[in-house]
Amino acid sequence: MTTAPHEDDWRQTHLGRLLGHAMRRFDERVLTLMAHDIEVPLALSNLAARQQVSAAHIHITRHLARNGSRLTELADRAGMSKQAMGMLVDQCEAWGIVTRGPDPLDARARRVMFTTDGLAWLDAFRRAVAQAEQEFRASVGDEVATVVMIGLEAYAT
Repeated sequence: MTTAPHEDDWRQTHLGRLLGHAMRRFDERVLTLMAHDIEVPLALSNLAARQQVSAAHIHITRHLARNGSRLTELADRAGMSKQAMGMLVDQCEAWGIVTRGPDPLDARARRVMFTTDGLAWLDAFRRAVAQAEQEFRASVGDEVATVVMIGLEAYAT
């Protein structure tokens, strides 16, 4: 028995798949904008331009508190294992985005903190997200963009 092609279309167009594609497209656009931001330190801009920085590295940018976070906090916020987050932090530390230092509340613990270059990266991330959101609004219209944002906020909580 053969299945008509239209009967399986749902597998390519269901909400989860569309959300995944939209997120990847948005993150790729943000990274492209960051790669071309003149305020991003040149070494970091080059990494982004050569696609060495991935959406996974954006987890650190999204979730690291300005005053620093413990690795376990970062991993929890990003929904990742401590080991996977540790590898991302290692890379970001090698690139000069973050550094590890003592935790003032627990001498046994370490805190991951933005470096000066990392704070410039974070500012570029803010600008890139704002521009990508403006582009999304221009693409689908303000009303649709507002409904999408409200719907996603409600769904995510």
